[in-house]
Amino acid sequence: MARTVISYALLLALAATALQWLDYRYTVHAFSTELYVTLLAIGFITLGIWTGARLTPRTIAGPFQRNDAAIRALGLTPRECEILALLASGQSNKELARSLGISPNTVKTHVARVYEKLAVTRRIEAIEKARTLALIA
Repeated sequence: MARTVISYALLLALAATALQWLDYRYTVHAFSTELYVTLLAIGFITLGIWTGARLTPRTIAGPFQRNDAAIRALGLTPRECEILALLASGQSNKELARSLGISPNTVKTHVARVYEKLAVTRRIEAIEKARTLALIA
């Protein structure tokens, strides 16, 4: 009984394989251009992902550590460091003045000195340079 079942199973498997092979040949013949373009696209996507994964450095970011040497080298005061960190939060000068309890003119003076010490002319430049130098998170 087992031999009969196994022989029928093998015959059915061979018949299914033959049918799939014929269907595959028809599909490849009928849609050859689309199939080849799709296979090429999949290959290039795979190659791009693999190359990107290999070339992208994997840096494990630890907790933020402020660059005190850069702060000393630039001559930033603790208040200017505080202003710089608050600039990154996107607040206006009036909002900064309210949160620090000082006048808006004092905030403008601090911001101008931060710009001068970082050698920048805009807030975005100051924030980018501060992040590059690890002055703010």
